[in-house]
Amino acid sequence: METIGADLRQMIRTPLAPAHVEALRAAGTVEHYPAGTMLARPGEPIDRFVYVLDGEIEVVNPYTDERHLPSTLGPTQFMGEIAFMSGGAWTLAMRAAQGTRAISVPRETMLTLMAQIPEMSDIIITVFAARRRRQIDSGDGTLTLIGEEVDRDIRRIADFASRNRIPHSTIALGSEAALAAANTCALPPDRPAVIFGRDVVVADPTPEKIARLLHLNRDLRDDEAFDVLIVGGGPAGVAAGVYAGAEGLRALVIEDIAIGGQAGTSSRIENYMGFPTGISGGDLVWRGEVQAMKFGTRFAMPRRVTALEQLEDGSFCATFDSGQRVRGRAVIVAAGVQYRRLPIDRLAEFEGAGVYYAATEVEARYCKGTQAVVIGGGNSAGQAAMYLSRSARCVHVLVRGTSLAASMSSYLSSRLEADPAITIGYGAEVVALHGDDHLEGVTVRDRASGTTREIESRALFVMVGAAPNTGWLSGLVALDPGGFVLTGTAAGTDSPYATSRPGIYAVGDVRSGSVKRVASAVGEGSVVVSQVWSYINR
Repeated sequence: METIGADLRQMIRTPLAPAHVEALRAAGTVEHYPAGTMLARPGEPIDRFVYVLDGEIEVVNPYTDERHLPSTLGPTQFMGEIAFMSGGAWTLAMRAAQGTRAISVPRETMLTLMAQIPEMSDIIITVFAARRRRQIDSGDGTLTLIGEEVDRDIRRIADFASRNRIPHSTIALGSEAALAAANTCALPPDRPAVIFGRDVVVADPTPEKIARLLHLNRDLRDDEAFDVLIVGGGPAGVAAGVYAGAEGLRALVIEDIAIGGQAGTSSRIENYMGFPTGISGGDLVWRGEVQAMKFGTRFAMPRRVTALEQLEDGSFCATFDSGQRVRGRAVIVAAGVQYRRLPIDRLAEFEGAGVYYAATEVEARYCKGTQAVVIGGGNSAGQAAMYLSRSARCVHVLVRGTSLAASMSSYLSSRLEADPAITIGYGAEVVALHGDDHLEGVTVRDRASGTTREIESRALFVMVGAAPNTGWLSGLVALDPGGFVLTGTAAGTDSPYATSRPGIYAVGDVRSGSVKRVASAVGEGSVVVSQVWSYINR
């Protein structure tokens, strides 16, 4: 994980200025908490900001009720997690270790105060973000996944949690820790499970259920109205969320899998300005998400938009896969693209059990001791191969063409060719998959000679093709033959990001003719907001 650039301990303990404390006193109330009082429980909404005047607050282990962390919160420090910004839930239990006096400020009041005092807001957000990083680095949270290594549903939860910066721990089935957790929750010792807190066992776990536990969409009301709906939480969508919030627009970013989109699966982006040593796509977009929340932009995920319609008053109504509906005066389409499913027998059967479409730390764990196979010749495939080579025995990159020059950045292709742990097969394709419950090997064919060879592998990564996510647009805007959204002169408008339908704009990879790079997506998402603002205020 890319470092923050400052010591985490210092960031976590950065104090507020005296003037900030006085503002808290004026906005909140002084509360007294006797020793042993529980101030937060996992799953409860973070509905207040608590600043400690005197006393001590400790993090509690939900299974043993003992102190969980060696450090505690004392005078001049404050409770809180980054989910405070979005109205989420606590992921750790906290209680008064001794009699404690603190200032309590309701969440909505505190958000208003933070908007009015940006210097205080900067300190609080920095501390919250540093705490979340510490939780992720240490696997410290009350979401526990047992049996990820054998259960594909739990692997989906691990991927969802990892990509959305949700702190969690993973425990191998049959381990001592798994047996202890199963005993606490009265579970069969040989059963994979998802546990939240002390006694919440998630039956038939799905990302949506985890989102509900964490109150990720708690504040979103049916038919709620926004100035702009931003469909897609990749670099373009999050950048649009930052600038929309900064311009005072009520914005909602809607993402169906994880904030970060396809870029969020990139382990290391080295050609993004300002990060000379590189940064992961997930880290880059997560910083943008926090920044957007600072300006009041809301996020809804996992939520897939299944239909969009224009109402009689000219506004737009988006319907989610859950049936919930939200309205917006304008829409920014930033839905990006997804890797195509290849026409290989049994591909769908092995998805999540050896066939993957992202290469994050979760998938990298499945590559230990095996040969990884990456299909694709673009930057995402190259970055995946470099990342996986750290854990896999070796990585085979299979490219249909005869060169990487046309599809991959020069710096990246040079590294792949120089890495002894990576082999590149040009003119090669996978034609068969082998295994029972899990992928065990692939058959690779040379397209020129027709000869085949077998590779023993438990991890195949498909990173080829780019299918735009535009089916939900319901025919409202003009598309090119490939399904990408037409904008600008191609759509009959002078605005470069406007579509054929006034009020709907498109940015990033989903836009026809766009440059498929993170930096260009961020730029388009930033620039389009001025056009949206002009449309809304016309």
